Amino acid sequence: MDNLKDIVNGKYGKSDYKLASDYQKDYDEDMMFRKLANSTKLSNDTLMKYTTRLELSSCEHKNCSKCKNIMECKNEITGYVYTPKANGNDIEFAYYPCKYKLEMDEDNKYLNNIYYFDIPRDIKNARMKDINTKDKNRFEVIKWIKDFLTNYETDKNIKGLYLNGNFGCGKTYLLSAMLNELARKGEKVAIIYYPEFLRNLKESFSDNEEYRQKFDYVKKVPLLLLDDIGAETTTEWSRDEVLGTILQYRMEELLPTFFTSNLTIEELEQHLSTTSREVDVVKSRRIIERIKQLTESITMISVNLRK
Repeated sequence: MDNLKDIVNGKYGKSDYKLASDYQKDYDEDMMFRKLANSTKLSNDTLMKYTTRLELSSCEHKNCSKCKNIMECKNEITGYVYTPKANGNDIEFAYYPCKYKLEMDEDNKYLNNIYYFDIPRDIKNARMKDINTKDKNRFEVIKWIKDFLTNYETDKNIKGLYLNGNFGCGKTYLLSAMLNELARKGEKVAIIYYPEFLRNLKESFSDNEEYRQKFDYVKKVPLLLLDDIGAETTTEWSRDEVLGTILQYRMEELLPTFFTSNLTIEELEQHLSTTSREVDVVKSRRIIERIKQLTESITMISVNLRK
């Protein structure tokens, strides 16, 4: 734990020393000061040298005793409390996380298991408990998601979902809530906004290692959501070299894959067949067959939640 002497000195000056009477006054009148001093089990002669720091620590601990959540934190560093610890015959002061910081860290631990690419905050924070279950048009998708969560515990190679529907009906939120839930259980997940991923991947052409790392991670991650497929401009490269290769690998390795789109499967096939240079129905159909091998398909038509 870092010693924060510089922070304290910047606020209170370089000297830690006060008169013995100052220490005794704080000790007699400030219950928190006395509790912290006693916790070190050091002599008053030693403690007296750190009166200023003990005052700061007492103030921060009193702030913590009244605090209801991390957003209300009044301490020098949000989520931490300045605390004395005995080190032999001396004292070290350091900032330690409060209970709310520890809870927040535990709650966010799942982020180590998930890779987001160009995904908005509300999707990153999507949770199963926050899903709107009042709209009957969502029932089929919600039931599918619950079944998948149950079945995935015993079968890691089950099919994913191709979820299409109208703009703003919550397709991405629903699937992301499920994948965030799995990340909290320790599963490795990637949620990719597909059109921007293609653009970024193309910009990596000049750095072969960077390109390969991005591409391989998305190709091989155990659980993958390609968000808004069909919104990208189709090129032979994006269709055959990127999407086709990703889907072929995931189909062979039986890796659950998910898609959201405003297009039906049939509309996506038409979209993928047309590039600026040609129309290739065969290659487009090959992509669609891979998607069908990887997923079940549901159409969800619901209210536009973005209005």
